Amino acid sequence: MGFLERLSSYRAEEEALRWRGTFTDYLELVRQNPNIARTAHARIYDMIVAAGVETDADGKPHYKFFEKEIFGLSDTIERLVEEYFHAAARRLDVRKRILLLMGPVSGGKSTIVTLLKRGLEQYSRTPEGALYAIAGCPMHEEPLHLIPNELRADFEAEFGVKIEGNLCPSCRLRVDEEFGGRIEDVPVERIVLSEERRVGIGTFSPSDPKSQDIADLTGSVDFSTITEYGSESDPRAYRFDGELNKANRGLMEFQEMLKCDEKFLWHLLSLTQEGNFKAGRFALISADEMIIAHTNEAEYRSFIANKKNEALQSRMIVMPIPYNLRVDDEVKIYEKLVQQSDLKNVHIAPHALRTAAIFSILTRLKESKKQGVDLMKKLYLYNGQAVEGLKDSDVKELKAEFPDEGMSGLDPRYIINRISTALIRRDTQCINALDVLRAIKDGLDQHPSITPEDRERLLNFVAMARREYDEMAKTEVQKAFVYSFEESAKTLLENYLDNVEAYCNWQKIKDPLTGEEMDPDEKLMRSIEEQIGVSENAKRAFREEILIRISTYARRGKKFDYHSHERLREAIEKKLFADLKDVVKITTSTKTPDEQQLKKINEVTRRLIDEHGYCPVCANELLRYTGSLLNR
Repeated sequence: MGFLERLSSYRAEEEALRWRGTFTDYLELVRQNPNIARTAHARIYDMIVAAGVETDADGKPHYKFFEKEIFGLSDTIERLVEEYFHAAARRLDVRKRILLLMGPVSGGKSTIVTLLKRGLEQYSRTPEGALYAIAGCPMHEEPLHLIPNELRADFEAEFGVKIEGNLCPSCRLRVDEEFGGRIEDVPVERIVLSEERRVGIGTFSPSDPKSQDIADLTGSVDFSTITEYGSESDPRAYRFDGELNKANRGLMEFQEMLKCDEKFLWHLLSLTQEGNFKAGRFALISADEMIIAHTNEAEYRSFIANKKNEALQSRMIVMPIPYNLRVDDEVKIYEKLVQQSDLKNVHIAPHALRTAAIFSILTRLKESKKQGVDLMKKLYLYNGQAVEGLKDSDVKELKAEFPDEGMSGLDPRYIINRISTALIRRDTQCINALDVLRAIKDGLDQHPSITPEDRERLLNFVAMARREYDEMAKTEVQKAFVYSFEESAKTLLENYLDNVEAYCNWQKIKDPLTGEEMDPDEKLMRSIEEQIGVSENAKRAFREEILIRISTYARRGKKFDYHSHERLREAIEKKLFADLKDVVKITTSTKTPDEQQLKKINEVTRRLIDEHGYCPVCANELLRYTGSLLNR
């Protein structure tokens, strides 16, 4: 479809969203679908669920609504949805609280709010997310507010819909003067939520307390109409255009809420608890909206230390939003940010972003007091990787040791700024992990908040990330040197498992060529197990563990393969690479390779490019660097 055709189609879609009728027509819609009259909190929760919910093997839900933009915060998102959105949607008392996202800079707070706002805009355009308002109401009022309080119990009994809130002053005047109290004739229209058009989505940002007016929140008197209507208490002489007015039926974002002057926060006391606020010389004005705010930890601590803020503090649900602590998800964050730039065409070598992610996660972790757990092991565990001597239960124990872990460390913005510095170099076609680490290291001197003590600690993390990259580089090259690596690994695994099964069951195995019965090949088994430090005394326990894992997979109808046991996979790889190390070392480090070596290098380079995501530049750099590593 061409662009002009798509434009025409878009206009048709917009036109299809328009609906206008009377209050009588609206009642029929409510009878058919009571959901159109749900609260703002219920609409937001339904929007999140409508995007899809997946449950993992541990029974934990994963909400797809957040997955494209938020990485590594699944536990936080689960808590946010279940403890606040779900509970608020069921009209529990938490809906009468301000949702305060509290965490370090660049941790995802603003992204979560932006996702909710954009999601509401899209959801309100769908049949499931449709909502309606009194036509011409400056606050996009729920039409059911037209029903008198005395008749609401009867309405709830007949329609099964509970009504909360009262007409705004503007609509009250119109009902009396334009329609003579005949609410059946009041016009109703479908509305589409839009931050740009200020329909159901508002944003309040603090500025200079001396110049910012409370009218930004609650609207203001239109003095040009005073002479016409004769009083400031006439709704026609008032602009209902504050953020609290315009965010009715949806969501209002309070940016950096705790930086606001106190007079702005006082208006939230009544709004959160009673669902109304005071504006001008009117009775309390009803508002159905979710208030979501965000702040950093230092400002929050200062806020709660002030006793004058106790009333507002009790009306908040504080949700900590820490930094991501998973390497895999940190890589996704950097990939997303790079793709949003104009430098997405500059090639980034494999493992470059991963190495940066390892460094940044190390800065956010806290040293555990648990014996045998250092920062690198902790990093592996948090990333879902197997670590010898540690189990899944240890992860829960480690997370419980420091509940505030992830609330400090270097933020993704710093890392992506340094990656940008590496990317922007003149005549750069490709950057690798060493380029990124060099840029990170150089940036430490320019970071204003890094003390000399912090710098030494961070330089140590750079060195740790470098060592991890060295291992990844050697593994990558050795894999490329092994022809049909997966097949070789599979063959070695099958051979090992045959011998382990015979060993544990006190049986012999048959020679595949002669059919002769032989004892299990102890030399083969030990040559693999020694690669990961399995001692002579621990070999039986390790082998029995492998058989138990195979049995577990069989019961679940799953096939046990090369990737099914992390430590065994590592042992197989190291065994294959150990047999090949001398060949790699000689081939990659020779300054004047002979014809055979040159042919091998070209084959490996081609494999790195075709199968591992390298470009010619970074593939050659990797081979030179790995050659120097193997010669040390």
